Amino acid sequence: MNEKGKSGKVSFGNTAFMPKEEHLETAVKNRRITIGIPSDTKEDEKRVALTPESVNLLVESDNEVIVQKGAGLGANYSDKDYSENGAIMTDSPARVYSADVVIKVAPFTEKETDYLKGNQVVMSYLNVLKLKEETLGKLIRKKVTALAFEKIRDNNGVMPVLESMGEITGVTSILIASDYLSNSHGGKGVMLGGITGVTPTEVVIIGANTAGEYAARAAIGLGSQVRVFDNSLHRLRRFQNLIGQRLQTSVFHPQVLKKALVSADVLIGAIELDDLRPWYFITEEMVHIMKKGSVVIDLSIDRGGCIETTECRALRDPVYEKHGVIHFSAWNLPSRVARTASIALSNVFTPLLQSLAEAGGITQLLKNDSGLRNGAYLYNGMLTNETLGHKFGLLSKDLDLLISAF
Repeated sequence: MNEKGKSGKVSFGNTAFMPKEEHLETAVKNRRITIGIPSDTKEDEKRVALTPESVNLLVESDNEVIVQKGAGLGANYSDKDYSENGAIMTDSPARVYSADVVIKVAPFTEKETDYLKGNQVVMSYLNVLKLKEETLGKLIRKKVTALAFEKIRDNNGVMPVLESMGEITGVTSILIASDYLSNSHGGKGVMLGGITGVTPTEVVIIGANTAGEYAARAAIGLGSQVRVFDNSLHRLRRFQNLIGQRLQTSVFHPQVLKKALVSADVLIGAIELDDLRPWYFITEEMVHIMKKGSVVIDLSIDRGGCIETTECRALRDPVYEKHGVIHFSAWNLPSRVARTASIALSNVFTPLLQSLAEAGGITQLLKNDSGLRNGAYLYNGMLTNETLGHKFGLLSKDLDLLISAF
């Protein structure tokens, strides 16, 4: 028979007759998990999934957090910051990757999957376009349950990681555009914005989503004239209401778009692409008619891009010129402000990991959380993502059916 002890936890079987101290210790062991935070080896990835403050919260909740040395350096968190907040620091990748839950920002590489012990929970960005079949095959053989950052939804149906990173990329894109319009990088010497007696710069934004919204807010705040294009009237109306002031909006009418691009100083591509192939809303011909020295930034470049002349480049070498137009085409803008981005990620994943610990396992949490199920692409080594199934010619299974069997 089940009975509640003084701690408020449910006791099962003989644990109901234990002394209070022993009972509490057993309850802690039953819900304790080990969390591994590896050091991302990708040069362009500076973010870390959990900040030292988040580690402290998880350790205070009787979980064990193992951090690979150097994991937070890109976001200016030292190893001492983590150790002082209760993390176990190690040089050994094998120890970090053997944790119950392994959480990192960059997608898993084939080499990193070799360190996994198997039957674990792994969390990272997925990046369907760049995932290799060999890497997915190893994750399947390790029988892991894998969650993609960019697919997880919260209780309101919002994708919190995409939303927070969208805010960062939107604002950052305008700051970058301002820098490359100025003389500091050989630009045409124009200030992004407007002052008395001088015609304001014109910013064209493709995509009425979170990234587009925050790009518009930043550009309007500087005094620019903003035009927003999207293929959905509903999103455009919502965008207008969120901004709180009138601005020029339009669906993708070729003549209207071309007219806007002729006078544009900045073009921001913020379209969210879910397809496995690029979908160019802005063709090379359209870029060709833009003013010399104008700036193009494609925020969807990591998913193939929505501007034909952009190419996926590393953050260390993001700029090139084509048709006299400056292109900034790095795939990972949030890493330019890695500390802010890391805090935003921690705000999402700290409560999620606490819920995982308290649920006693990933299966129970997936059963109760449809938003988390949306982010799962592997469950105990079984493929549950239809897009990956199409890409690699594999049969994907229905996660709802799988977890109902457990």
